[in-house]
Amino acid sequence: MSHTSDWQLPVSEAALTAMTREFDDAHRTAYPTMQARAADLVEELHDNGAIAAADSRVGRRGFLLGLGGTGVALALAACSSNSSNSSNASGSGTQNPNTRAASSGSAMNSPYTSDLKVVALENQAVGAYKAALTAAQAGKLGTVPPAVATFVQTAMSQHQDHAKAWNAVLTGAGVPAITNVPLTNQPATIRALGAATSVGAVAKLALELENQAAETYLFATAHVSSAAGIATAASIAPVEAMHAAVLNFVLGNYPVPDAFLGTSMAASPALLTV
Repeated sequence: MSHTSDWQLPVSEAALTAMTREFDDAHRTAYPTMQARAADLVEELHDNGAIAAADSRVGRRGFLLGLGGTGVALALAACSSNSSNSSNASGSGTQNPNTRAASSGSAMNSPYTSDLKVVALENQAVGAYKAALTAAQAGKLGTVPPAVATFVQTAMSQHQDHAKAWNAVLTGAGVPAITNVPLTNQPATIRALGAATSVGAVAKLALELENQAAETYLFATAHVSSAAGIATAASIAPVEAMHAAVLNFVLGNYPVPDAFLGTSMAASPALLTV
């Protein structure tokens, strides 16, 4: 693990500030649309009777909508017209290996479908960024450039917005909001955050969470037929991808290596514990 004195910001603070402002502008532009699409999705779920029928299809649905960010595509699988297509199709033509994982027995008895629990990814990102700020304030990460702190606060705020929007759909669908992080990888995430002694170490962990969220939303857009669901997922993925792109720059990985967002890191239903 790097010591606090080993890490330096590889880009200028002015450049990082400009990138943060750019993705914040994108979020502010997309957020009203995301909220509107989420409201449409609640109506769609009720109109189609998908909430009542979803529990019987959780085991056959092969994806968890994910994160960590902008826009909402709750219960997209429940709105899909063909239950046999979503576990095999992919926008890139390659099946996401994470989709093969079956839901656990406890999840099968859950009041949520696997898709309705994506808010957990947003909560996880919020918690990670909060922990990073706390560690920075305690001096555990060494000197934190002001532009980095601004990035963290901005990204965290956006994830909080996304979590609120997701929970609005949950409560609109008649199930309780999710305010904790019911994910099997949460203990490991907390341990990694506690062990971090530099901004770079925290940035690497945050990049993993942001990539997972962005790719989960992208995966969702290619696996559902719900117009409202596709629109909401599509409104989130770009902002999450921008978070990841900025973190790549913070880590000195520039130009950003991947020209196109993939889906190999999309979240699996096996991550869920409720």
